[in-house]
Amino acid sequence: MRTLSYTGLALLALALLAVPFVPQLVYSVFVMKTLCFVLFACAFNLLLGHTGILSFGHAAFFGTGAYVTGQLVKAYGVPTDLGILAGGLVAAALGALIGALAIRRSGIYLAMITLALSQLVYFFFLQAPFTGAEDGLQRIPRGTFLGVIDLRSDTALYYVVLGIVAAGLWLVWRTVNSPFGNVLRAIREHEPRAISLGYPVARYKVLVFTISAGLAGIAGSLKAIVFQLAALYDVHWHTSGDVILMTLLGGMNTVFGPAVGAALVSALNHYMDPFGAWVTVITGLVFMTCVLTFRQGVVGELGQWLRSRRASPSAPRARPRSPAQQQ
Repeated sequence: MRTLSYTGLALLALALLAVPFVPQLVYSVFVMKTLCFVLFACAFNLLLGHTGILSFGHAAFFGTGAYVTGQLVKAYGVPTDLGILAGGLVAAALGALIGALAIRRSGIYLAMITLALSQLVYFFFLQAPFTGAEDGLQRIPRGTFLGVIDLRSDTALYYVVLGIVAAGLWLVWRTVNSPFGNVLRAIREHEPRAISLGYPVARYKVLVFTISAGLAGIAGSLKAIVFQLAALYDVHWHTSGDVILMTLLGGMNTVFGPAVGAALVSALNHYMDPFGAWVTVITGLVFMTCVLTFRQGVVGELGQWLRSRRASPSAPRARPRSPAQQQ
């Protein structure tokens, strides 16, 4: 099973590296947008899937990263790489603040607190003079990366986005597969027991909120650079709903299941766009089908099927003993 996983990852990496060379098959800007949402969904799943915290306001961090990076790069001439880093850091700081307030409650009350605070962030960007309100922050220059790579080229930008997203996904994987990740799962499974074992649960929750928000902010920053636009939709509650949908579709109890969900939702929105408003209905039908058919998400069900195939090989049956052997 591990060999199969490595083979699949190698094939996926080769396919992603080859995207700029096959524009007749896939549009590189669409893949970059999908990669941004892949990082966003996997960052969100650190909360939902691995800690058991449902946030209805994760778009606040995604949009904050986009606006901060766009404003710094456009108005102050900050290098693009530093602008992306600043977007992630500001989003992480916002995540620490919102997390510290939200974890005072649990369950649906926590989710409502995150939604309310996210709406405060939304109205701030709606009213702030530098954001352009409904028009958004437009004409964000792409600039250069590390002072060498010219990001005006879609090909160069694609590989920069791919590298940053890969680093972010590695951080997610490393976080989940670490002692810190084990404590997060203990909190998800039985929080009172984790407290009784002496773990500072509140501190762990704030920290995972900060990490998740920072990665979501970097995803938003990358999207702003790709499209040269930071829009109100990036911080709208619809975006928070989209990332929840992506996570549930892919499988919230897996590390990279949300990445598959993000790819599915992005592909539906892109290729079904000619159907207009019907794309929402189609996405809803696909979501209902997956929820009813794949209770653990696409990747979760696939992993369970592979494990069951491996755990139950066709074992040879025991031969019946002869009467002489029975005596």
